[in-house]
Amino acid sequence: MAKKKNDTDPNYKVIAENRRARYDYAIEDDLEVGMMLSGSEVKSLREKSGNIAESYAAVEDGELWLVNSYIAPYERAMFPHMERRKRKLLVSRKQLSNLWNSTQRKGMTLVPLVMYFNHKGLVKMKIGIAKGKKNHDKRAADAKRDWGRQKQRLLRHGD
Repeated sequence: MAKKKNDTDPNYKVIAENRRARYDYAIEDDLEVGMMLSGSEVKSLREKSGNIAESYAAVEDGELWLVNSYIAPYERAMFPHMERRKRKLLVSRKQLSNLWNSTQRKGMTLVPLVMYFNHKGLVKMKIGIAKGKKNHDKRAADAKRDWGRQKQRLLRHGD
């Protein structure tokens, strides 16, 4: 019998989130990938000290890499890590070829959306396959969000 997923899982914890990504990009699809990290990087992430706001993913030499992500140094580490190094992301070959096709042929961008510990306690990342928004698209999204807020306010107060 399969075990039901518990929403209040103590191991699931969001480390870093890229909130600006949904504003700057139109997310077409997303994909969960693993990360290759050293021990001091994982310990630092357990203290919730990471940032993916300015990072991106790229397919280089048949491998998927996370570029410009920040993981703070761990003070008690015997062998410290570099804060902004390229980190290898783990995907299957089929997923990698699909990502390469979408970036090289279709002109899409691979944007990290959220980094988290999954229910097994492993560091995972959700990557969005996205297309950049123009300024008029961003203004339309702002207007739609503002109208939604105003509509909720009117329904609540009945003005």
